[in-house]
Parts: sequence; structure tokens; C-alpha cells
Amino acid sequence: MIAAVLGLLAAASYGSADFLGGLAARRIAPLRVTAIAAASGLVLLALLLLVVPGTASTAAVGWGLLSGVAGAVALALLYACLALGPMSILSPLTAVVSAIVPVGVGLAQGSRLGGAGWAGIALALVAVVLVGFVPDPSAPRPSARGLLMALGAGAGIGLVLVFLDRTADDSGLVPLVANRSANLVLTGGAVLVLLLVARVRGRTRAAEPGRVPLLQQGEGGAAPVAEAAPHLLPLRRALGLALACGVADSGANVLILVGLRVGDLTVMSVLTALYSAATVVLAAVVLHERLTRAQVGGLVLALGAAALLALD
Repeated sequence: MIAAVLGLLAAASYGSADFLGGLAARRIAPLRVTAIAAASGLVLLALLLLVVPGTASTAAVGWGLLSGVAGAVALALLYACLALGPMSILSPLTAVVSAIVPVGVGLAQGSRLGGAGWAGIALALVAVVLVGFVPDPSAPRPSARGLLMALGAGAGIGLVLVFLDRTADDSGLVPLVANRSANLVLTGGAVLVLLLVARVRGRTRAAEPGRVPLLQQGEGGAAPVAEAAPHLLPLRRALGLALACGVADSGANVLILVGLRVGDLTVMSVLTALYSAATVVLAAVVLHERLTRAQVGGLVLALGAAALLALD
């Protein structure tokens, strides 16, 4: 029961983080969103580490670093595909893949479930599919690029759970700190490289005869980006969303880590995969994306699946 509750809370926090990251990626490059989220998440975990002690063994740090690498790639792909949209399809697809990977690993490791557990897994996977089902022919469809990024994101998220499950109980939050540190180094370094490349290219273009630098267009000097594209999300708000995304994501990881230590990898992975329901609900409330009957039915099945997994 405790593991089931932790899994549901982690799913809600994870889904909220994905929604916030997807919104921020509409204004800021997805890789930058991932780096900002990694920084804010690392600050939160560092503060929690002062309260929750842990043994920084080589294994704990190593698995944490591996999970951070997988998470960095997964989140960058996830926020990019959510920015392309539609969220109501790509997020559930990512969730299905993120459940399949650790479920397979858990079964290979000897995980055994009862009848209620298997019924819960079946209901959960059906629920995730239904939540993403949009039968309206006029509804937007994801591009091939978005689908591929969603598949890659799901595989990466699944590996994060697999790696974290291998950490020792006495390591506390050390694996998560290592996770975020690796995430920040990778994404932050990539952002710096891209900024340097863009600056070099900008200087080269500015030196071309007859070319007017972008920031000097108009007599008033540099025109703010918001004026050039007023429909975009304000930069300050996008930054706030990215920071909040990192806090929510790290909070979800803490819940997942605790759930893995008191529960089972297979059960936790399926419950965590229900995070797509939170993303879809937020998209419906905030972005006014219409929920179909199938999606509502999927949300109901998700609750039933969680109940069955809690009873197993």
C-alpha cells in the first residue's frame, strides 16, 4: 500500500514536471530547459541531502551517474516532443515505453506478481493507451520526428528506474544527487557549446557585406524577442516554469527512489507510467485540450489499476 501511494504521488509530480517542461520548451530551447531544470533540481536534492544522510559508495554514485546520463537524454527528447505536440498523444506513448523497459527487467530479475498485480499492470497499460487516444479526425497528429523522440524518451526514463533500483538502501539520496550532477554537466555543457557555436556563426554572418546584424535592426537598437514574436510565452515566465519543472521532477525522483526500496521495480514502473494522466489533465485544464470519452475512461482505469497493484 505504501509503495502504491508513493508511485501515484510520483506519477502526479512527474506528470506536472513534464507539463511544465513542455510549456517552457515553447519559449526556450528544450536542451536549455533540461539544463535549468537540472540545476534547480540539484539545489533541492542538495538541501534534502543535509536532512537525509546516505553512504556515498562507488556503486551508489556510479548507478546514480548512469541514471543521470539516461535521464538527461530522455528529458531533452521528452520536452522537445511535447513542445512539438500534441501532448495528449506523445506523453502517453512515452509512458508506455517507460513502463515496458523496467517491467521486462523486473521480470527477468525474478519479480513475481499475483493475479491482482497482473490485472493491475494490464489495466494500467490499457489506461495509458486510452488516455492518449484521440479519435477526432480533425485533431492534430504527431509528426514522425515527434514519435521517434517520444520512443527514445520513454526508453531513457525506463532505464533511469532500472539504474536507481540497483542502488543500496543505505545510500539515501546520494544516487539522485549524482543523477542530477551528471544531468547538469551534460546538458549545461551542451548548452555552452551551442552558445559558442551560435556566437561564432553570428560573427561570421555579421561580417558579410550588406548584412545587417539582427540585434541592430530598426533605429531604436535591438528589438526584444517578444516584440518580434508577441505570441510567445514571456521569457521570465518560461524560466520560472523551467525552474519549477526541475523541482517537481526531483521531487518525483525522491518518491520513486523510496518506492523502489520499499516496493517492487515492476509495480513502481507501471505506477510511474501513469504520470501521463497528470500531463493530459493539466493540458486539458490549462491549454483547453479537449478530453475524449476514451481519455476519461483511461483515467478511471488508471485509478483501478493503482488499486489492484496496491492490493497485490
